[in-house]
Amino acid sequence: MGIFKNIFTWWEGATFGTAMGTIFGGERVGEDALGNIYYEAKKAENGRKRRWVIYKGANDASRVPPEWHGWLHGTLDAVPSEALPSPRPWQREATPNLTGTGSAYRPAGALEAGGRRAQATGDYEAWAPDA
Repeated sequence: MGIFKNIFTWWEGATFGTAMGTIFGGERVGEDALGNIYYEAKKAENGRKRRWVIYKGANDASRVPPEWHGWLHGTLDAVPSEALPSPRPWQREATPNLTGTGSAYRPAGALEAGGRRAQATGDYEAWAPDA
């Protein structure tokens, strides 16, 4: 299927231009713990090399760990494994944004969680424009 898959469908969630840039103009620089692969352009444009990510799974920017986010946006020149110290024992792993999924946070009383709102207590007085 090869090239036809890239032309007529999304390639691992990437657009055709990103897929072709990855194949012909990109150099793989690293991979994060979630399996996302990071690339950098071989040639610089306007003094900077373009950087991008090919997600493993759904395209969701919240799935990019903070250290790789810094690299993608040019805050770090070297890849995070070379530029940053090892994580501290008290640091937690970054988690993706779960909004819109079954695992999203649902507070007590949320209709999606099957809860019921607490009964109104009567301590609320509605605003009226004539008051």
